[in-house]
Amino acid sequence: MGRLRPGGQRAVCGVEKGIARLGTHTQRYSPFVRLVKRILRRWQDSSRDADFVRLAQAGILKPAKMEQAPRGGQAPQTMATFYIQQFGCRATQADAAAIERQLLERAYQAAPEADLADVVVVNTCTVTAAADAQARAAIREIGARNPSTRIVVTGCYAQRAPEELAALPGVAWVVGNSHKAQIPGLIGGLARGRETQPTGETFFPLEQLAPGTAPAVPARILRSDALEHADFLSAPVLGGECGHTRPTLKIQDGCNSRCSFCVIPLVRGRSRSLPPEEVLGAVRSLASAGHKEIVLSGINLGTYGRDLHPRVELLDLLRRILERTSLERLRISSIEPLDITGELIELFAATERMARHFHVPLQSGSDRILAAMHRGYRAEQYARRLEYIRERLPDAAIGADVIAGFPGETDADHAATLELVRRLPFTYLHVFSFSARPGTQAAQLEGQLPPAVIRRRARELRALSAEKSAAFARAQIGRRLRVLTLRPGEEDSLLGATNTISSNNLRVRVPGVFPANQFLDVPVNRVEGTRLMASANDEPEGMGLQSETQDSKVTCARA
Repeated sequence: MGRLRPGGQRAVCGVEKGIARLGTHTQRYSPFVRLVKRILRRWQDSSRDADFVRLAQAGILKPAKMEQAPRGGQAPQTMATFYIQQFGCRATQADAAAIERQLLERAYQAAPEADLADVVVVNTCTVTAAADAQARAAIREIGARNPSTRIVVTGCYAQRAPEELAALPGVAWVVGNSHKAQIPGLIGGLARGRETQPTGETFFPLEQLAPGTAPAVPARILRSDALEHADFLSAPVLGGECGHTRPTLKIQDGCNSRCSFCVIPLVRGRSRSLPPEEVLGAVRSLASAGHKEIVLSGINLGTYGRDLHPRVELLDLLRRILERTSLERLRISSIEPLDITGELIELFAATERMARHFHVPLQSGSDRILAAMHRGYRAEQYARRLEYIRERLPDAAIGADVIAGFPGETDADHAATLELVRRLPFTYLHVFSFSARPGTQAAQLEGQLPPAVIRRRARELRALSAEKSAAFARAQIGRRLRVLTLRPGEEDSLLGATNTISSNNLRVRVPGVFPANQFLDVPVNRVEGTRLMASANDEPEGMGLQSETQDSKVTCARA
């Protein structure tokens, strides 16, 4: 195979470059710039139709049934447009993808932005108070920018505190995780002009969602106890859904653990798993459709299959995927330390088809705080697992979640966490300032710390994380990495470069504009800021693209 050649998106890049130049030189044309950008985004959004045709042919999506013209020759009723505003983790992204896929299968139209949608679904997170505030701000902004839009709020915040969200202006519905699967039916009744009664405790008329009209009644709530529901809502997060190059496949939901700080079991219910044959079928279909990498996700991924009969372990599922599908690269999301076994690490070391990336939540390096958190392990137990990962996989990315300022955390506890992080081979951290979540045990504990102390400790952890990340990035200089091209954004197009991701979770910028979802082998020659930079077009013969280039459309910059 010859040298790698950029190509395919120069017209788009030229338009975006002109827009950016015009917007930079003068504010006088800003309305015009916004109009042209909106037209361009509509054009880019339409490009994903080809993706959905390809996925339908592969059996991932069912062909949509189009509305038939009524007797008398009248045109079919205009379909409602929708937009999904997404917050939170990969599991909530999978929920949003399931909703979007079902709406597209019903021939409803995805709007390129919230301003142009008849209905906006806001899929919320509630892991911290900051996540709650972010969701409320987004809802207010959507309602202010487009008063005729009907807002449907769902997700973990909607499950935890529906009344708070129902009080916000513009909200027509608040639907908890317990009833999230019914959202496509609710929106479907809108376009057909019929009222559809959801399965729940109360009947809510859909006419309040009619475009262009204000709700006749306050926002309605559809929610019940998440622990009483066993529904499994999932669909692959595809390139046309939430803008990802790498599909995320949720295979597990809910959690049976009761960490004292965590509200997630209360809003997502008990642990439940997608049967292995369904997982294998989805992976096969995605691989047949051309996807090179899939990310397996879950709320507590390591507990996958323990609720199934017969019981299945995550390790067994990973082996089946590798043995029975043609997928080129498989990545797993966060996994708890007690679910990291020697056999699991050996599986990763045995094949390059498993991404060299582990995200293992730590939360604290103090045994006393870990006990108060009900984490179920000690710091040295955690350390031994990470040290074995580094021994068997020297180039692996290893990340962790850490909470700063848990109630009762002393200076000595914080110092123990800093010391453990310094000692272990972390390549990045996700640092969270402690946030008391209503309904959790930690919210009632004595010793709640002042916000200033929590912020200072979080800054120290983030600074240490930055040092670790920089050192890991510098260690890659001179290496050749196999990277997957991602969907470019405006900045990438302007720079004439392509963002990519490596097996060990590093972002590498490659000169030239290449289609998304292609493997390249590139030499890393320097670090700029937090990003690795690859050399231009010096791949030897036989390297570069690993398979025939497929047509790929530029849409957005998310991975």
